[in-house]
Amino acid sequence: MTPKDMMVIDSNAENMGISKLTLMENAGRCVANNIFELSKPCKVAIFAGTGGNGGDGFVAARHLLNSGFEVEIFFLSHPSRIRSLEAKANLKVLEKIQYGLSPVKIHALEDSSYLEKTDAEIVLDAILGTGIKGKLKEPVSTAIDVINQSKGTKISVDVPSGVDPLTGEVHDKAVKPDMTVTFHRAKTGLTRADPKYLGKLVVCDIGIPKEVELFVGVGDLLRLKERDPKSHKGHNGKILVVGGGVDYSGAPALAALSSFKSGVDLVYVMSPESVSHTIRSYSPDLIVKSLPGEIISKKHVDEILKFSKKVDSIVIGCGIGRDDDTGDALNDLVCKIKKPMVIDAEALKLLNENTIKNINKINKNDVEVILTPHSAEFKSIFDLNIPQKLEDKIKMVSNASKTSGCVILLKGVIDIISNGDKTRLNKTGNPGMTVGGTGDCLAGIAVGLMAQGHDAFESACLGAFINGRAGDLTSEEYGYNFTATDLLRYIPNAFKY
Repeated sequence: MTPKDMMVIDSNAENMGISKLTLMENAGRCVANNIFELSKPCKVAIFAGTGGNGGDGFVAARHLLNSGFEVEIFFLSHPSRIRSLEAKANLKVLEKIQYGLSPVKIHALEDSSYLEKTDAEIVLDAILGTGIKGKLKEPVSTAIDVINQSKGTKISVDVPSGVDPLTGEVHDKAVKPDMTVTFHRAKTGLTRADPKYLGKLVVCDIGIPKEVELFVGVGDLLRLKERDPKSHKGHNGKILVVGGGVDYSGAPALAALSSFKSGVDLVYVMSPESVSHTIRSYSPDLIVKSLPGEIISKKHVDEILKFSKKVDSIVIGCGIGRDDDTGDALNDLVCKIKKPMVIDAEALKLLNENTIKNINKINKNDVEVILTPHSAEFKSIFDLNIPQKLEDKIKMVSNASKTSGCVILLKGVIDIISNGDKTRLNKTGNPGMTVGGTGDCLAGIAVGLMAQGHDAFESACLGAFINGRAGDLTSEEYGYNFTATDLLRYIPNAFKY
C-alpha cells in the first residue's frame, strides 16, 4: 500500500461515515496497546510532528497516562503549525490534562538546541510517518539523532521517520526502531526497507471495513493527475473517437464532448461522411475526420491506424452500427492498434470472442484495453450467464478479465471493474441514467483519463465513479428527467474532490 493509497482509504472511510478522528483514536490506541505488552508503567518520551503521525502519538499519550505511565512530549514545532485538525484536537486535550493530576509534560520545541538525550524507558517516534519530503530539517534531524542515541525501547508510528514510505530508501537519516507499528496494511516502503530501519513490524487493524477499499469513492479523486502549469496544447492528452453511422451521430459526439470535460486538450472523431457533418455541428471544439461512405468498413482500417499514431488513446464503437462490414473492420482494427483503447457500445457486439480474448496475443503488444459491457453484452461476449449473487458476479468478471487480458467495466446498478488481479465496485449513479447516451459519456471520460496517463484499471474505476457522480449531480437539478447532454454540464464538478 502506497502513501497515496492510504490517503484515498482515509478519505473514503470518512465519506462512508468513519471520521478521521475515529481512525486516529484507533491508531493511537493500537500504539499504546503495543507498549502495554512491552512494559509495565514507566517513563515514555514521545517525539511528535505536525501531521497525523503526531496526532497518533498524542492519542497514545492519553491512553498511556490512564494506565499509569509517565509521559513527556517533545512537539517539534509551534502548535499553530499543526496541519492535521484531528492532531490539533488531541493536543488540546493533552494541554488541558497537564493542568490536572496526570504525569504529563509538553514541550514545544522549534530550536534543536533544546533537545537533549532522554532517559525514558520507551521512546516513541511520531514525527513524520508518511509525511517525509526531501532533506530533513531541524529540529527533526536532531530529534532523530536523539531517538537513535536513546537506550530505551524505540517504537516508530506507522513509518520510521526518515524512511521513504514508498521506496523504503533513506535519503538522509532515519530512526532505527525496535518496533514499527503501522496501520491497516503495511506501506510499500516498509516491505523494501533495510531491517535496521524497521525492527519488528506490527500491523494494526484500526477499524477500516474492507468495503472502503472495495468501493470507489471521493477519496479516489486524489489519484487524479495534477495539470502542469507549463503545459501546452496537446500535453494533457489527445484522443480519437472512432464511431458513428448512418443512424447514429449523437453517440460519438457525446463520447468526444465528455472526454473534453475530463480535461484532454484535443479530441478527434473519425466517422463516415454520412454523419460527419452532423457530428461536427454539435460543437466547434470537435475535429471531425470524414471517412468515405455510410459506414466504417475494411477500406478505412489503414487510414484509422495511421491517424491513431497521433493520439494518446482511442475509444471505438460509439454509434458505429452493426453492419457486418463494420464488424470485419473492427476485428482487424483492434488487433493492430498500438494505443490504449476503450471498446464500447456496438463494437462489443461486433467483435468476435476470439478477437477480444486475443487482442494482446495477436498484436504482440501490451495494449491496455477497457471493455464496457452491460449484462447482456457481457453474456454475448463471454457466453456466460451472470449470477444474481454479487460475490459470484465479482468472481466471474475477474476471471473474464484475467482470461481476456482486458479491464472489464461491467455496468449495472453496482458497476464491477476488474483487471483480473484487482476488483473495485462503484455505486454512484441513479435510475435517470437509463437514458441513452450516458454510457457514451462514461466511455469518453475513461478514454480521456487514459490519455492523461492513468492506467486502464484506474481510468475505468475513476470513469465509472465520475460519470455516476455527474449523473447524481444532474438529478439534483432535474430529478430523473434529464438527458446525456444535461449530464455533460456536470462532469467537471464531478471531478472535484
